[in-house]
Amino acid sequence: MVSRLDDKVVIITGASDGLGRVMATSFSSRGAALVLAARRTEMLEETAGLVGGAGGTAMAVTTDVTREDDVIRMVRAAVQHYGRVDVLVNNAAQPGRDLYIWEQTVDNWNGTIAIDVTAAMLCTREVLKQSMLERHSGSIVNVSSTAGWNGIPRKSHYCVAKAGLRTLTKVVAQEVGPHGIRVNCLVPGGIQTELLHNYWQRLAGEQGVSWQEIRDRGAKAVALERVATTEEVAAAALFLAADDSSAITGQSINVDCGGVLIG
Repeated sequence: MVSRLDDKVVIITGASDGLGRVMATSFSSRGAALVLAARRTEMLEETAGLVGGAGGTAMAVTTDVTREDDVIRMVRAAVQHYGRVDVLVNNAAQPGRDLYIWEQTVDNWNGTIAIDVTAAMLCTREVLKQSMLERHSGSIVNVSSTAGWNGIPRKSHYCVAKAGLRTLTKVVAQEVGPHGIRVNCLVPGGIQTELLHNYWQRLAGEQGVSWQEIRDRGAKAVALERVATTEEVAAAALFLAADDSSAITGQSINVDCGGVLIG
């Protein structure tokens, strides 16, 4: 059975490219009406154009999700336009600069936390206040990373942020569960995106090897010996957003081809 989002109003942050763009087209193809949020207006409108070109409905709202006023305005625009918000996908993120802890800067640390954790809190707070709590209905999906499980050297800022999203998920799930609202956390590993490819190339340059060797090392470390596609991760997000997962809340679901094995 394919998960459906018929007549659901969905906010996706970080929707200008990468996984956010793929989730937008995937969710739209399953019946969702979209509100797309990101800082880069031109790319955000490209995503909305792709959705519209395929017969879907999407509203682009240029938003800096680290700014409280921007988030309030974005959610207000969604509610005014569609009447409600059914689903929030907190996808906006940035990796920050790779620095050993003895090199770490406050700007790099705080900037990453602001986008990867605080923004998710702000967006969650506003969809709850402006729509979900009153309607006693909703699904929130936070997008974390397997980097938040065991950590990755030189990424203390990013790993702490992504681990924080898992804890935020558990706390909010308990707070809003009595109101009929679910909160879950999608935890991808590597995803076949330009961002990952650039990371492979940077490591390859540092180590004096090909980026393909870096890619293959990572693949060998997971059970399926490959890297997940954006479409595969989007499908898992769709499941958590849709009513098919109606009895699932407070959970962190790994989508990493078998890199982190819990159970």
